[in-house]
Amino acid sequence: MSVVRPPVVTVHLQTDWAASSFANDVRAGLSAQPRRLSPKWLYDDRGSELFDQITRLPEYYLTEAERGILRDSSSEIASLSAATTLIELGSGTSDKTRTLLDAFTATGQLERFVAVDVSEATLRGAAFDIAASYPGLAVEAVVGDFTQHLDRLPRGGRRVVAFLGSTIGNFYADERAEFLAALFATLEPGDSVLLGTDLVKDTGRLIAAYNDSAGVTSAFVTNCLAVMNRELGADFDLDAFSYVAQWDPALERMDLRLRVDKAQQVRIPGAGLDIGLAAGDEIQVEISAKFQLAALPALFTDAGFAHARTWTDPRADFALTLAFR
Repeated sequence: MSVVRPPVVTVHLQTDWAASSFANDVRAGLSAQPRRLSPKWLYDDRGSELFDQITRLPEYYLTEAERGILRDSSSEIASLSAATTLIELGSGTSDKTRTLLDAFTATGQLERFVAVDVSEATLRGAAFDIAASYPGLAVEAVVGDFTQHLDRLPRGGRRVVAFLGSTIGNFYADERAEFLAALFATLEPGDSVLLGTDLVKDTGRLIAAYNDSAGVTSAFVTNCLAVMNRELGADFDLDAFSYVAQWDPALERMDLRLRVDKAQQVRIPGAGLDIGLAAGDEIQVEISAKFQLAALPALFTDAGFAHARTWTDPRADFALTLAFR
């Protein structure tokens, strides 16, 4: 009978990391033109709850498409990667990852699972659940920002780094290239990355996925104003903004913005800002880049990786790609 091994938790974030990083990002983003906010701050408790609702909406195809690929192809992914350590970036509750864990543990090859995210409470809970579900598996939780702490990823064994959910699409093109190059630099020869990417498709379906009929995505994006009011003492009038979701065909990305309906002067004491917003001004809150299937190999080879295999769902809505260092 396998013994449950308690997870090892490593914290790379300072106690005041969230508060100081939030203030710095808001100061930089809202002082820029065009004004923008980092999407990482959408996920307070309320935002996380709303996003969970989004993943269950009929218009939002991404989660189930990726889950289906994992269900159908995880055994092949495990075999091709030959990894003994599975690392997940932005793991949260590690919900979808259990499909991968089942496939990897079924082969007897997996020795260690490492979950990486910024929320210590969520990570600890998920790590203990995984440890209990997979006795004998070494489980580690790394509390860190994967855009800053890739060099802190645990070493040893043959590693595969999973970055699911098309989170890579939230990066601007230069950020995306920088992130993949940094990931390449921190991995060892034989290590691999498993990347989830949403694919370009009918514009109507894309817009519907980010502007659902129930208004959940609108509430999710608008919630960032409430977070700034609460955490930074701002005085945004939440009722004076409209949510706008647009498809940018030139850059092949969804562009999610808040448009000012009524001019206002906003004070944000926690970020040391006092800004004037005119009617019609917009704040870019999130982008979600979509990818051409034929262009995926270049995404990896440009960063130094060797493209191995790409899997899609039956409708070719989503892709999972395995690439090697």
